[in-house]
Amino acid sequence: MRPATATAAAVTTLLGVGAAAVAAGRYASDAALGVPSGRPLPGDPRLTVHAAEPGRVTLTRSLASLRPGTYGIEGPDLHAVVGPVLDRVPHTADTVVRRLERVEQGTPEPGARVRLTPELHTGTPLTALGLDHRDVEIPGELGTLPAWHVPGPRPVWVIAVHGLGTTRRHTLNLIPFLARRQVPVLCLSYRGDQGAPPAPDGLGHLGDSEWRDVDAALRFAVREGAAGVVLHGWGTGAAMALRAAADSGVRDLIRGLVLDSPVLDPEATLRNLASARRVPGPLLPLAVRAAQGRTGMYRDRLRAFVDPTALRVPTLIFHGPDDTIAPWERSVELAARRPELVTLRTVRNAPHASMWNADPVAYEEALRRFLTPLL
Repeated sequence: MRPATATAAAVTTLLGVGAAAVAAGRYASDAALGVPSGRPLPGDPRLTVHAAEPGRVTLTRSLASLRPGTYGIEGPDLHAVVGPVLDRVPHTADTVVRRLERVEQGTPEPGARVRLTPELHTGTPLTALGLDHRDVEIPGELGTLPAWHVPGPRPVWVIAVHGLGTTRRHTLNLIPFLARRQVPVLCLSYRGDQGAPPAPDGLGHLGDSEWRDVDAALRFAVREGAAGVVLHGWGTGAAMALRAAADSGVRDLIRGLVLDSPVLDPEATLRNLASARRVPGPLLPLAVRAAQGRTGMYRDRLRAFVDPTALRVPTLIFHGPDDTIAPWERSVELAARRPELVTLRTVRNAPHASMWNADPVAYEEALRRFLTPLL
């Protein structure tokens, strides 16, 4: 009886460990992929507003609050826009003063807890920028996808696709630049976004399934008379653009790709997201395996849609080494593999999907040079 008892105990222990591992993996994969659209990305600290007055705001001093460029700051019932650091303004050693460009919602009261965001605007193209637009509904695989269409006389459209931690409001940062060049723009909401159909499993797939909503937007543009399209994506939106350029049935319509902080190594992004959400290190491999099992995002399948040999159109990448979500090194490798098609603009001191925010003037000049021969 003793061997039998020992064997039973061992089996029970193994089953218990196995069940715990499955549960831990599921929890960790939820932390990486189960976050609702528009929730802040992990990793950046919450900052405290220490003081605010016309034209300036004082924040907790950190690497995040010292970043160069223009960012939104958001908190409960608050959204404002901050510009450069004002070094010459008196401040304490543990604070930083930035130019307060405008307040779009609420009031930055002392004590308010905020985060930086790449989204500068809270409204629509009309309410935020004063630009006429149409609210359109795009027939998608899972249902109707809401989008903004900002019209323009040029025959080539830009389809703008946001990524993790943001909404289609992120695309508004570039609308004034494109409107000045009379380029029609389609700002897409896709599965999992507010107002769009939910993902069937409630999880994001880092572009592996969402790209079909970009395909639907491409087909909508064809029906509306677009003679060509440039896909501009951020983060997972960039991964969707790459996949659409490889697999869409109307991919011949695509004139070029603009990829901001592209997710080119989904396994690394899964690990980074889970780690930033404080999943313990020993659980990170479980998080990746659980996410792969729940979504089908296995390595061979994902490698196919970031295959450098699949690129057929000019591609401009904005990315930098300070991105802690999508490794910059993969963009460097892609540019090295396809130098005849890919131009890489390295942007330093910018977090994920915030390459424009770090230096809007340089970003838009590089984008102007890239787009001009394609329009």
